[in-house]
Amino acid sequence: MTPSRRVHGRKLSSYDFGRTTVYASRFDPRLSYCAYVPLGYDEDGTQGYPLAVVVHGTLRDATGSRDAFAAFAEAHSCIVLAPLFPAGITGPADVSSYKLMVPCPIRYDLALLAMVEEIGARYRLAGPRFSLFGFSGGGHFAHRFFYLHPERLQAVSIGAPGIVTLLDRERDYWVGVRDFAAVWGRPIDIEAMRTVAVQTVIGADDLDTWEITITPSHPAWRSDWDVAGENRPERLASLKASFERNGIVVRHDAVPGVAHRWDGLLPAVVDFFGERIPRLPPSSPTPRT
Repeated sequence: MTPSRRVHGRKLSSYDFGRTTVYASRFDPRLSYCAYVPLGYDEDGTQGYPLAVVVHGTLRDATGSRDAFAAFAEAHSCIVLAPLFPAGITGPADVSSYKLMVPCPIRYDLALLAMVEEIGARYRLAGPRFSLFGFSGGGHFAHRFFYLHPERLQAVSIGAPGIVTLLDRERDYWVGVRDFAAVWGRPIDIEAMRTVAVQTVIGADDLDTWEITITPSHPAWRSDWDVAGENRPERLASLKASFERNGIVVRHDAVPGVAHRWDGLLPAVVDFFGERIPRLPPSSPTPRT
């Protein structure tokens, strides 16, 4: 774990370096985000900093997810953004509205893009593209965001989603993408998706199905809801295969001895991101006045 030593900039405060405070989103203040910024971030330099976005699962440990990538951020001079999509947004029992990306009162994909814009207004980013990792519920979000905005992604790591949307033009959304343009108002851009580095990652022992079974009483029920398989490994394999049938190259990591735990997947994700983000020499976290 990297040190949490605070530094001050001429324009930025100590809360803007290292593990930042939590900010309300200007897009919707019910949503929020935190970040990790390398302690040596140079306000006066010209170097652009790559951005990696880490999306939480149902337990919504956004700060913990951010902290897990702190050493990576320092080693690669990379900024990490961790959004927080609270439960209860669309109703008292809502824990999943950000996952299926079914159109609802909040466009979570646009909320994330707005957070990226806020970060870009505060820090120098390397460009419009960023890397995206999501685990469990965040894995739901990550692969559906990939369908909607591939032109914004450099890399996407899809971690152990329980329910997947296959790149299948024979089935309607959310199981497939046949009516995607009608649902979202924009077609899927397969050519743009082929430019993104893709990882599917899961624990080899992630076999429980109690949380990922949809019954007819569920609002997302579809008669073909389980066509991708019975458990998470089978469904992720089906998602990978649907990508590959469309010419999208996928790196797949099944981590031995790991069940449904994001920390068990972290080494594989860091290795994948590390192949896409140059390891730049970290700058010195010299205190500023």
